Amino acid sequence: MLYLLTEFSAGGDFFNLFRYITFRAGGAFLTALIFGFLFGQPLINILRRKQGKGQPIRDDGPATHFAKAGTPTMGGLLILSALIFSTLLWARLDNPYVWIVMLVTVAFGLIGFADDYAKVTKQNTKGVSGKVRFSAGLLIALLAAFAASSFHPPELTNQLAFPFLKDLLLNLSFFFIPFGMIVIVGAANAVNLTDGLDGLAIMPVMIAAGTLGVIAYVVGNFNYTQYLGVHFVPGTGELLIFCAALFGGGMGFLWYNAPPAAVFMGDTGSLALGGALGAIAVCTKHEIVLAIVGGLFVVEALSVIIQVLYFKRTGKRVFLMAPIHHHFEKKGWAEPQIVIRFWIISLILALIGLATLKVR
Repeated sequence: MLYLLTEFSAGGDFFNLFRYITFRAGGAFLTALIFGFLFGQPLINILRRKQGKGQPIRDDGPATHFAKAGTPTMGGLLILSALIFSTLLWARLDNPYVWIVMLVTVAFGLIGFADDYAKVTKQNTKGVSGKVRFSAGLLIALLAAFAASSFHPPELTNQLAFPFLKDLLLNLSFFFIPFGMIVIVGAANAVNLTDGLDGLAIMPVMIAAGTLGVIAYVVGNFNYTQYLGVHFVPGTGELLIFCAALFGGGMGFLWYNAPPAAVFMGDTGSLALGGALGAIAVCTKHEIVLAIVGGLFVVEALSVIIQVLYFKRTGKRVFLMAPIHHHFEKKGWAEPQIVIRFWIISLILALIGLATLKVR
């Protein structure tokens, strides 16, 4: 919206600053951060009054979690409000990629909200049927993958790019849409599974968003893509603003979610943010790099899949409890110890992901 101020610019003046993506990204970050600080506590107070007993705690979970009873959930509303408000304010609203990612974020947020609402009102951990959530997610991802493919340049349409390899493209043809759906839905559910400890999910999401923001800015700039040898996707640079807003909103939320959490993100936040990461990866043609940058989310999801499959086959468990962060809790690791170590792993994976831009 503020980009329209460039209409008053004659060049070299204050209004000209709004032409620069980096300037607007900084503004988006600060706006979302301030939004989080201003409205965080009032939202928590409202959620506490409305929810009463707060998010229900799993009976089979670690014993330390019972001390968290009464903590309100749906804190993702704070992140999403800051994110959407900031993006609408600072991004170019004529950019299709911005709208694709925003709509995916809001749609998955609505799925998560319905699930959180069902859990809180019924006071059980089941919520909305998994089949319903998964089916709705697939529909959203179908529309998003199709839209992204429609706006990709012809030479990249339905193509899969590989990290570390300069010119290799694999033509997925009509399989690109199902592939994009898997990326978006998989990312949403992987982040959702990771959100099990205070502060555990939000920092890796922020790190991944920051990394994808840099990637989006690079692949949307012809000069950078020529220098680095990556594929040019016009228009994706604007996604840096969305990622900066996500980072700022996430930081504002972390202020209240740091151990001991005053509010949980809930499925409202985790599904939305995971879906956003998947959508950005599909838009920027960096789907495989997302698996590197978000490697922590991949491991969390795989731990659940392995646990379920192995238990069905043998009746035994590979992990003491899945997702894997609960395994370490059962082994006696303190919650802050797990969270900070997982943050470190996320940062290392993000640096590896950024290296894919140069190592080719």
